[in-house]
Amino acid sequence: MSRKIFFRWLKGVIIIYCAAGIALYYLQDHILFHPEPFSKNAKYDFTDSCSEINILYDNETNLNIIQFKTKDTPIKGVVLYFHGNRKNISWYAKYAVNFTKNNYEVWMLDYPGFGKSTGKFAELKLYDYALQVYKLARTRFKPANIIIYGKSLGGGIGSQLASVRDCKYLILETPCYSMTSLIAHYLPIYPVKQMLHYHFPNNEYLQNVTAPIIIFHGTDDGVVPYSNASMLKEVLKTNDEFVTIKNASHNNLNDFPIFHQKLDSLMK
Repeated sequence: MSRKIFFRWLKGVIIIYCAAGIALYYLQDHILFHPEPFSKNAKYDFTDSCSEINILYDNETNLNIIQFKTKDTPIKGVVLYFHGNRKNISWYAKYAVNFTKNNYEVWMLDYPGFGKSTGKFAELKLYDYALQVYKLARTRFKPANIIIYGKSLGGGIGSQLASVRDCKYLILETPCYSMTSLIAHYLPIYPVKQMLHYHFPNNEYLQNVTAPIIIFHGTDDGVVPYSNASMLKEVLKTNDEFVTIKNASHNNLNDFPIFHQKLDSLMK
């Protein structure tokens, strides 16, 4: 290959690299998050007993929360459930029974742009939105009766909340070590730490969580590799648990008996 041709190819590679990097930077919200809005006047068709409330955070921000009720009494407490990066509460409602059957209410928050929630979607804002839900829960429940649960993306939100507020447990389902490390796994050729608008450093937040931490992760997770999540073991306390579910992927832990057995034991 001649020197001229080599530099022509090199120039092309550099152009493609830069163009792709710029696209990733400006389109990252669309790549990482897949919300599904819902009309504010529409009614959710949930089979479980539930109520809908809204927190007016500011003039442009409305936080929509669905409270799934337990059929039996006495109520043991509440699970603050922070969901993943797609659709809205209707996609995650089927998991509420995992807790309501054990006499825990489940409060699910939709982030701005998801479901009926509106406002600014930003990492620091998400943390504060979660705090508002916690404060609302504290009007009825003591910290010893509040479980913080984070699924996937929600793991970063739940971890941060548990690092600044007391709770009975912090339970994480398929979390990443950090958003930065996860994206770096897929895009090692880019300076993702500088490019990302979102970092969700679970590894840092978990070090400040005093409540017991339980992490569930599948060995066949194709979204958050098991190798990435398992690095969280290094920051866990002696009484924390990392539950490995063999052959489970990112969205099917609910299909495995070991997941329910462990979850039920925590709800007692």
